[in-house]
Amino acid sequence: MNKKNAAQNTDGKSTGKAASQTGTKRVESLIRTSPSVLWAGRLAEKPAAEAFAFQASISVDKRLAFDDIAGSKAHVAMLGKQGIIPRDIAAKIGRELDRISAELRAGKLTIDENAEDIHSFIEGVLTERLGDAGRMVHAGRSRNDQVALDFRLYLKRVVPELRAELAETIGVLLDQAEQHAASIMPGYTHLQRAQPVTLGHHLTAWCAALERDFSRFADALARLDECPLGSGALAGSGLPLDRKAVAGALGFSRITLNSMDSVADRDFALELSSACAITMVHLSRFCEDVVLWASEEFKFIDLAEAWSTGSSIMPQKKNPDFAELIRGKAGRTAGNLVTLLTLLKGLPYAYDKDLQEDKESLFDSLDTLCSCLRMFRGMMRDAQFNLKRMKAACGGGFLEATDAAEYLVRKGLPFRNAHETAALIVRDCIAAGQRHITDRSLAELKVRSKLFEEDIYRALTPAACVKARSLPGGSAPKEVRRQIRALRKKIR
Repeated sequence: MNKKNAAQNTDGKSTGKAASQTGTKRVESLIRTSPSVLWAGRLAEKPAAEAFAFQASISVDKRLAFDDIAGSKAHVAMLGKQGIIPRDIAAKIGRELDRISAELRAGKLTIDENAEDIHSFIEGVLTERLGDAGRMVHAGRSRNDQVALDFRLYLKRVVPELRAELAETIGVLLDQAEQHAASIMPGYTHLQRAQPVTLGHHLTAWCAALERDFSRFADALARLDECPLGSGALAGSGLPLDRKAVAGALGFSRITLNSMDSVADRDFALELSSACAITMVHLSRFCEDVVLWASEEFKFIDLAEAWSTGSSIMPQKKNPDFAELIRGKAGRTAGNLVTLLTLLKGLPYAYDKDLQEDKESLFDSLDTLCSCLRMFRGMMRDAQFNLKRMKAACGGGFLEATDAAEYLVRKGLPFRNAHETAALIVRDCIAAGQRHITDRSLAELKVRSKLFEEDIYRALTPAACVKARSLPGGSAPKEVRRQIRALRKKIR
């Protein structure tokens, strides 16, 4: 800050002492005296430097700076309108808050890392510049409801951005799925070849999971869309605050119902942390598929070199490190969820200092998920699939056995009998060194069931097996394309 931004008294005149200090040095000096330490009035002694730093949260909550300013602007405008503070003072505070916001964005004002928290920093700058006028900003407000407000405002900003990342990731996967709606590959259960599906069907399954995550974040947003300001420390305020006006000004759908719950509640943080962890578990499972598919044993996918790494000792290696790292980072978000659950489980119901620890783990989960979505999206956008290898993998393993049983069911045989018949035919094939049921002659098949006819050979090709599964949710190419259209509508 330069001299023209020096602290002013309520008459608008610069004070010489404040003008002689510079930038964050001035704010730091205020922090170390009672006016800028919001809780200092009762205590004659304050923590030593190391202890003060231990209980400070500025390194974590500084990202709430613009949310804190927005909340303070709405609060002070209401104070002026309600006649709790003079309207001209309210307007002056509002203008100064705008100036602080602009200076932060332009880099002319730097957040002081020695401040206790972002709320103390912003109010400290206001008080430094406006004197007693700056001290009016906190009327009818506690740091408890202020923190709850800023946290919710921040999440209302960033969660829609995260949902946009999810939607874009789903879109990339759906593009690949549409391209490969008819590309035959094995489907697996227990990591054993099970039945023929298509690559499009497999990728659409991933998208169905991610769309639930997309919806889950929307649900969480709807529940956190409540304004807690006006709840005070826990019991509300005796001043004639207009809580609904503040909520409307800040874009909230409603105000919180109970003042004690308003400052104690961190369900919204738990819910979002859970949503992050669930989404990361999905990404981890998808990446497990990718790691397997990229192996020499599968060779289903060729990851672009930009999404692979080499070895410091083995020149031939091309490692799926990005997929592996995303898989590993899922553990962070699971741990963050456990951190929040453990933090909250023993707290009495109002505000406790423990709640200061709520943001770091959730911020980490949000940041981790956002970066992983971007990496996963880029990796899958540039991936190439070995379609011949995938289709060839359907040969062997008797993936057509279920279709052989269903062929007999359509001929009138009870399913359990049909299942046993198909199993016996598989046993016959293994004994004869044959890899497919269709390697058996019709006469050999009729030994097990007279119901077999020549059309069995057409019914048991991988393409026919896939096409037959045209029920909603099935793997038939036409049905996969319908699923893709449905998912695109959901993420608009």
